[in-house]
Amino acid sequence: MKITMYGAAICPDCVEAKAILEKREDIQLEYKNITESTRTLKEFLAYRDNDELFKEVISEGRIGIPFFILEDGRKTLDIFDYIDEEKPQPVKNVCSIDGTGC
Repeated sequence: MKITMYGAAICPDCVEAKAILEKREDIQLEYKNITESTRTLKEFLAYRDNDELFKEVISEGRIGIPFFILEDGRKTLDIFDYIDEEKPQPVKNVCSIDGTGC
């Protein structure tokens, strides 16, 4: 399965998801770090600012990463709904604008 992932090295959830997906032999991961180039950031923001999937994310002041696009075009913020892998225990989300994790 091919998966495109938008994330950032400063996001603990992204780092964890990327590590899990990279270990899987059945997954071809295309990782796009939104902090490495303006082009990639704009690409991600075009999804985030125009897709209903991000409505709650935006209203809560979160960024919306990690963000995944499956090879069939489906989009998700939770890749574990689509792969046979146990979801890791949640950690405090530090990716909100105010840094509180709320």
